[in-house]
Amino acid sequence: MTATVRRRLLRPAELRELLRPAPMQLNGMERRLARAASIADLRALARRRAPRAVFDFADGGAGVGELALRRARETFRRVEFHPSALQDVSRVSAETMILGKPSAQPFAFAPTGLTRMMHTGGERAAVAVAEQAGIPYALSMMGSTTIEDTAAAGPEARKWFQLFLWRDRGAVKDLVDRAAAAGYDTLILTVDTPVAGTRLRDVRNGLTVPQRLTLRTLVNGAFHPRWCWDLLTTEPLAFANVAASDGTVADQIDRVFDPAITMADLEWLRGHWQGSLVVKGILSVSDAQRVVDAGADGVVLSSHGGRQLDRAPVPVELVPAVRERVGGRADILVDTGMTTGADVVAALALGANAALVGRAFLYGLMAGGRRGVARAVEILGREVAQTMALLGVNRVTDLRPEHVSLRS
Repeated sequence: MTATVRRRLLRPAELRELLRPAPMQLNGMERRLARAASIADLRALARRRAPRAVFDFADGGAGVGELALRRARETFRRVEFHPSALQDVSRVSAETMILGKPSAQPFAFAPTGLTRMMHTGGERAAVAVAEQAGIPYALSMMGSTTIEDTAAAGPEARKWFQLFLWRDRGAVKDLVDRAAAAGYDTLILTVDTPVAGTRLRDVRNGLTVPQRLTLRTLVNGAFHPRWCWDLLTTEPLAFANVAASDGTVADQIDRVFDPAITMADLEWLRGHWQGSLVVKGILSVSDAQRVVDAGADGVVLSSHGGRQLDRAPVPVELVPAVRERVGGRADILVDTGMTTGADVVAALALGANAALVGRAFLYGLMAGGRRGVARAVEILGREVAQTMALLGVNRVTDLRPEHVSLRS
């Protein structure tokens, strides 16, 4: 027997509730950013709003198939979590200690070169957001804002400075002294760039600094008039901390960087720098132990975002073995391939102290300047806390290897 459905008309109060319009956001950028629910959404926005050469500079990797970058991302897709049920997770906190100081999140902004190319806010926007969010910010030596101007844009932010060793050691010493004087507490010596990697997207796009006007760049710029207007009406885009000449980024690297860097240079730097010293670009357990034995306070397991040696190891896969060898003597940070807060949590569970995120905040910067960077932090922070709660843990230090595995 079929049940009889009793129907009725909506009362006026109920109809008003259904027809209540959502708050209208007149600012188009804010509206777009509010709809971005993931870093992938910010990436899609960035791709539409930035010229092709600019987007590819941030998005691309090294080699024909960009295998190092692709494999890193595939590894995070293989992550399987193992939650603990019936745990009180009413007070989840993502706060942690990174290199001896507190951070509101278990991630920091990685050093990225030419950040003002993505958006004229550049390094100033990123360090201001880092200050607001309570996370560290790393300025690249190849950045487009000076050490001092970046520090002024985030006076209370925790600031790190990324250093490549030049052939001119006097110029290196000057940079290190300037960073110390400006309040940077950590030096990140990057050792995976004796020569430039082959970044074919940049070659195909004809990317140079300063940008040369060609038919390709003119046509691409015509489809992104706002980006062009911002670039042409603000300070010229250049390497702010490096005396560089015209050419590609690879040209600058091969002209200035020292391919003869050795452990002796690390020991020299350790003797000169009084703050925390981190070595970035480590891809083996033996190298991690060597640099820690030489006085490094931390290592960054990194393939330079998959932008240097193609077919390099996947950094996050090295975390457990490096933790076993140097854990307790130095902090272990990791980058490359992380696009979600869940990826960050996986790296922590495997044994990392913190993660460095680069592309994630650059997508936000291209999508919406400083507000877009803030949105990237909001997304990652929400995902970190949500993943921790679903795993049944309240604190970063509660994460353990048994919470995660990699499916074959």
